[in-house]
Amino acid sequence: MDLKDLEVFCEAARRSSFAGASLEIGTTSAHISKRIAILESQLGVRLFHRTTRRVVITEDGERAYQWAQRILDDANAMSEAFSSAKKEPSGPLRIATSQRLGREHVAPILSALGKRYPRIEVWLELMDRRVDLITENFDLDIRVGDPTQPRLIAQRMVESRRILCASPDYLAQHGHPKTVAELAEHECLLFRERDQPFGNWRLMGPRGMEAVKVTSRFSSNHSDVVRGWSIDGKGICLLSIWDVAQPLVEGRVMRVLPAYHEPADIWAMTSTRTAGSAKVRVCVEFLKKQLANGPHALNINPEVPRS
Repeated sequence: MDLKDLEVFCEAARRSSFAGASLEIGTTSAHISKRIAILESQLGVRLFHRTTRRVVITEDGERAYQWAQRILDDANAMSEAFSSAKKEPSGPLRIATSQRLGREHVAPILSALGKRYPRIEVWLELMDRRVDLITENFDLDIRVGDPTQPRLIAQRMVESRRILCASPDYLAQHGHPKTVAELAEHECLLFRERDQPFGNWRLMGPRGMEAVKVTSRFSSNHSDVVRGWSIDGKGICLLSIWDVAQPLVEGRVMRVLPAYHEPADIWAMTSTRTAGSAKVRVCVEFLKKQLANGPHALNINPEVPRS
C-alpha cells in the first residue's frame, strides 16, 4: 500500500472533494480518482459515494480514514525522529494563526526561520476562527488568549494583555468611565478574535475579575479596523496592548480605566502527535524568541508620554 495514496485519500476525505484535494496536492481530479480507486481495490471496500458535484465518505471510508491518519502519523514520527537525531529539521510545517498577529509578526519571523532551516517547508494560514489541529491537519496554532482545549499541549510564548483605549476627542466629548460598569453606557467598539466572546468584556482589576456587557454600532473581526475606528473617535476599544502600542505612543489614543486589563497571552498550541517533532520544536523556540526580542517582536511595554 502506497503512503502517497493514503495522503491523497485523507486530503479528499478532509475536503469532501476530489477537485479540492487535487488543488491542495497539485495534481488533477482524474489522478485523485485513479489513486483512490486503486486503494479501494486493495482494501476491498468503497471509500466514497460519488456524485457529479461532490463526494461523500462512506462508513468504511470513515474507518479507513482513522487507520490512514494513524499510519501517516507514525510514518511522519519515524521520519522526524531520525531528522531530530541528525539535527536537521525538515518537511512541511502547517501553521495557523489570527489575521494581524500572523500578517505583521508571525509571517516575517517564519521567513527568517526558513533561511535558518532551508529544509522546512512553511504553510501559514490566517483565519478568524479557532482551528482543529487534528482533523484539519495543522502542526501548530499560534493564538491569543485562553489556551484550554482538550488533547492539546499549550506553551506560553509571550505574556500579554488587552487594554481599553479611546481617542482624546471621544473622551473629551463623552467623558472618562470611572468603573467597569460604566462602560455599558459608552460606545464600545467590538472586536471578535477567533472564538473570543462577543460583547462580553471580562476585566481583571484591583477587585479581581469584573464583567460587563457592552454594545456598539461598530464591530469587526479585524483588529486594525477596530483600532482605526477608535483613533477616529468612534468609541472605546479593547485590544491587545501590542496592537495599540503605536497610537498610544503617538497620543492618538489614551488608556481608559488603566488599572484594568484582560489577560491575553500568546500561546503555541500543538497536539500530542506533533509536540515531539523536530520541526515543530525549533519553530516554537524560534517564534518565542523572536516575538519577545526580535525585529518583529510584540511591543507589550510601549513608552507612553505622560499627559
